[in-house]
Amino acid sequence: MSSSRLHSGVFFTLCAAGVALTGSAAFAACPLELAVYGDAESAAEIDFRPTEGSAVVTNTFKMVLDNDVVLDGIVMWTQGVARPHGSLMYKCPTGDVTGDELAACTLWEGVVYSADDKGNVALLPAEGVDAPKTLIFPDLGPSLQRSTAYGANGFSKVPWDVFSLKGCQE
Repeated sequence: MSSSRLHSGVFFTLCAAGVALTGSAAFAACPLELAVYGDAESAAEIDFRPTEGSAVVTNTFKMVLDNDVVLDGIVMWTQGVARPHGSLMYKCPTGDVTGDELAACTLWEGVVYSADDKGNVALLPAEGVDAPKTLIFPDLGPSLQRSTAYGANGFSKVPWDVFSLKGCQE
């Protein structure tokens, strides 16, 4: 093997390693409130947003499904045994709404879990920390498939319950 081909191979390997390190460093430095997640089936993407000082809501996000269906998501910690209780809503009325109106537009509710790259499962933290590698929304797929937003006039691809960190918003 010629010296120039060897140097080219080493240069390419070093460049590829630099790109890999840069990508993982960008994920590690991403705050949760700017994180972007995707499911294994590429059926949905989750974009977190800052809560802007809410006293009750600890996380805000949007879930984007196919056919331009967007679900609004929030997380609030429960009283007593503290858990991050998530809700995904579709076309909820705004302003002064009743509990029945909120129930009618809520497509999924449950505890949101996170996991690190070693498989350690924890509760979803509030914003202000580095984004976890994985999010788990138990029974998300079946709940969304039974919803009014699924079908002919809504989304057609059902996401899985597990979402992986894809990137960070600017």
